[in-house]
Amino acid sequence: MSVLKCQNVTVKYENQVVISDVSFEVNQGDYLCIVGDNGTGKTTLLKAVLGLKRIQSGSVQFDPSLCRNEIGYISQQNNINRDFPASVYEVVLSGCLNKHGLSPLYSHAEKNSAEEIMKKLGIDEIRMKSFQDLSGGQQRRVLLARAMMASSKVLFLDEPVAALDPIATADFYDLLNLLRTDGLTIIMVSHDIHSAIHNASHILHLSADSYFYGTTAEYISSSFGQAYLNEQGTCRECHHALAHGINILSSDLPV
Repeated sequence: MSVLKCQNVTVKYENQVVISDVSFEVNQGDYLCIVGDNGTGKTTLLKAVLGLKRIQSGSVQFDPSLCRNEIGYISQQNNINRDFPASVYEVVLSGCLNKHGLSPLYSHAEKNSAEEIMKKLGIDEIRMKSFQDLSGGQQRRVLLARAMMASSKVLFLDEPVAALDPIATADFYDLLNLLRTDGLTIIMVSHDIHSAIHNASHILHLSADSYFYGTTAEYISSSFGQAYLNEQGTCRECHHALAHGINILSSDLPV
């Protein structure tokens, strides 16, 4: 079932076209990574899909059963006020505020949902700690939990592992793969092509004058993908293994 369909989308940034005539489709349970060099419009496209930036032409269509305020989103910068000592539990609960309208009160069902999500993500034992006192990896888990309070169906992530150490990064990717087993759809902007081809089911690669969209295996086999992977130093053995569905640990990939 199609969750999101973008057709011939063109987006400008500061009066310059950065996304030109891009089309792709995301189905339920897909894990799409949007990759490409800096300045190719990855974050701009994500914001355009979310309605945070105006598109010049084309269309963005979500599954009619999916409301805009039911989409989980983690931006590059978290928007938790550093001067406000919010607890982990309070941050997680705030994920459902967009569904409340004018009501500031959380329902019993929402509180139960927050408890279940915190247990699933392994942060229930730190529920009363201040968000700002957590490590980077813990903060990302909390923000992921908050995004899941907004939606258990689709999550948009913009460079969610930026500034995390390798162990915390691997832990976060493992967590995303675990959540996919529950049918969660993930659309993520990433600068790390190695992790993208290891984890994603589909790749959308943006470049200055063209783009590629397809399954990860199709990307690895394509001239588009091979040229970029060779440029980034991904070895031929990795190409072969990934193309044939052989599991490779992130630590096995060249850096």
